[in-house]
Amino acid sequence: MHLPRPRSLAAQLFAMQVFLVAAVVVGCSFFAYVTSRTHADETARKQVLATAHALADSPSVREAIRTPDPSAALQPYAERVRHDTGLDFITIMNPDGIRWTHPDPGQIGQRFLGRTAPALHGRTFTETYTGTLGPSIRAVVPVRDGGRITGLVSVGITVQRISSEVTQQVRVLALAAGAALALGGLGTYVVNARLRRHTHGMNAAELSAMHDYHQAALHAVREGLLMLDGGRRIALMNDGGRELLGLDESAVGRPVAELGLPAPLTGALLASEPRVDEVHMTTDRIVVVNTRPVVGGEQRGTVITLRDHTELQALSGELDSERGFTQALRSQAHEAANRLHTVVSLIELGRVEQAVEFATAELELAQELTDKVVGAVAEPVLAALLLGKAAQANERGVELVLADDSRIDDGVLPPTLPARDLVTILGNLIDNAVDAAQGGEGARVTVTALVDGDELLLGVRDTGAGVDPDDRDEVFQRGWSTRGPGRGLGLGLVRQAVHRARGTVELARGAEGGAEFTVRLPLGPRPGRTEGSADRTDASPDGTDPSPDGTGPSSDRTDPSSNGTDASAAGAPARSTEVDR
Repeated sequence: MHLPRPRSLAAQLFAMQVFLVAAVVVGCSFFAYVTSRTHADETARKQVLATAHALADSPSVREAIRTPDPSAALQPYAERVRHDTGLDFITIMNPDGIRWTHPDPGQIGQRFLGRTAPALHGRTFTETYTGTLGPSIRAVVPVRDGGRITGLVSVGITVQRISSEVTQQVRVLALAAGAALALGGLGTYVVNARLRRHTHGMNAAELSAMHDYHQAALHAVREGLLMLDGGRRIALMNDGGRELLGLDESAVGRPVAELGLPAPLTGALLASEPRVDEVHMTTDRIVVVNTRPVVGGEQRGTVITLRDHTELQALSGELDSERGFTQALRSQAHEAANRLHTVVSLIELGRVEQAVEFATAELELAQELTDKVVGAVAEPVLAALLLGKAAQANERGVELVLADDSRIDDGVLPPTLPARDLVTILGNLIDNAVDAAQGGEGARVTVTALVDGDELLLGVRDTGAGVDPDDRDEVFQRGWSTRGPGRGLGLGLVRQAVHRARGTVELARGAEGGAEFTVRLPLGPRPGRTEGSADRTDASPDGTDPSPDGTGPSSDRTDPSSNGTDASAAGAPARSTEVDR
């Protein structure tokens, strides 16, 4: 059995409003009728009382009463006054109640029907009484002549006449009430038709359930969701949106331009055209932005979705790094095969000593770098990274050198400094340096890794052309690259990782003319450093840090990739640093 669907909210409100309008109109009409009837009765009493007083005080009436036949003079006079005032009867009588005048001449000489005792005692009064003409409102006033009551005057208006006047007024009132009811119903219909469009015909229970589902969905969805109104203010933002953008509850209702987000991200959020899968960097994360304008309703707005791309970027970077290691191993295997064939051929030619010398030299060259890296850097993750990057650089014709003063003992790195962040920082800086130095004469990348007091110092310099001084402030921004679109993310990831470690990164001209990046990461609590201080990229032509503490733009939380950047940095304006990916 199919139960009927409850009426929509608009229909319920329409019925309720029509009932209220009808009740108000009927109530007002009844009040107006009662007021009009009361007013008509009061007006009639005042009119008959005033006329009776005027007649009782008239000298001609007193003169006529003194005559032997008062009716002869009073009847024409009373009828004339009655017609002039619109009254129903004027009766003048003697103190005994015998009529001298009456609208019906046949009633003259008959006894007056009604009370006269108060008037005989000198009091004026009014009453509603049923006489010969039917129910009427009448006033009785004594006629005094020299202090003696010589007669009585009774003036009245029939209730029927009063009712007919009230009925006429009620007709007009009913027309006005009907018009008010019609206009009220029409206005209510228009308002509820608009409400029906906005509520899509749903009833109150459905709207309540939708609100509950809406709130549950907002809190359950991990992706960020923002809704902007026509004024480009945040009308709605879920938990994921606040987390991805680093905002709090106070952001709701504020314009997007005032939230302090990076300029490229702000531009994407405020764009009037749709944006699809655009990658942007905040100080904390890498997010994928999709926007769609709202074209319906009174005000245009924008629906924005945000996806966290940080983990995916990190995995992609690690995959690229593994691919690079695999290619390096393949190349090394190919070179090893060539060297082995050379040794075998020398032996076959009887040149045993030369074969031993050639094989020993190759082994010593490879073992020298391995021994130096392993001896200086006891941290296994960094050591493996340096050996892998050395093989990659060698395949690209670039020599990777570990500085003589490099020294990191095992166990000195605290748990708060994740190995992934170290791989991100050093791996991206080495990749940038290799890209910058590749192709040049004597291409070389020098890496420094040491513990300096309570800091971990990581330095990478190259023999490339350096960074244009005008580009120093842009090298850490997403999308900055000299190698075309789709790149320029690696140095931004470095900045985020450095910030997470509460460190600093500096850009300066290297001793060999190329770029030199210096990263300092605290290994524990440091006096003078406040919690939450951020890293800042500082570059000066002389390689000094122009800020007192070297802090700068911050990034709280990112899982970056360890590969995919290409940048050379220095003061020379030959070419700018570039970020791969």
